[in-house]
Amino acid sequence: MRILVVCGAGASSTFVAQRVRHAAHDQGLAYSAFAGTELSLPIDLDAADVVLVGPHMSHALERIERVASTRGTTVVLLPADVFDDLDGTRTLALVRDALAVADGAAQTTRDAP
Repeated sequence: MRILVVCGAGASSTFVAQRVRHAAHDQGLAYSAFAGTELSLPIDLDAADVVLVGPHMSHALERIERVASTRGTTVVLLPADVFDDLDGTRTLALVRDALAVADGAAQTTRDAP
């Protein structure tokens, strides 16, 4: 699982990506996480299964979702207090929840007549 964390300039996303990567490692998950910016998004999306969008980027969420949907990539808007999640476990839980919802939606689509 490849997680892209997007923010405006890449600074805050680097911290979130590092924390999520450590939390995944601690839970024995083969997840990678890397930081990107809004400008690098079109290129970075090719290497991502999930995109976490910084709360200060909510103005760009619709556009990011539109671009990500063409690649089947799940997008999650991070909560305003994401930077308080110092060990990354809460943010990792958001990723896992989003993936479960996406998998459920895909299953429903496959089961439809």
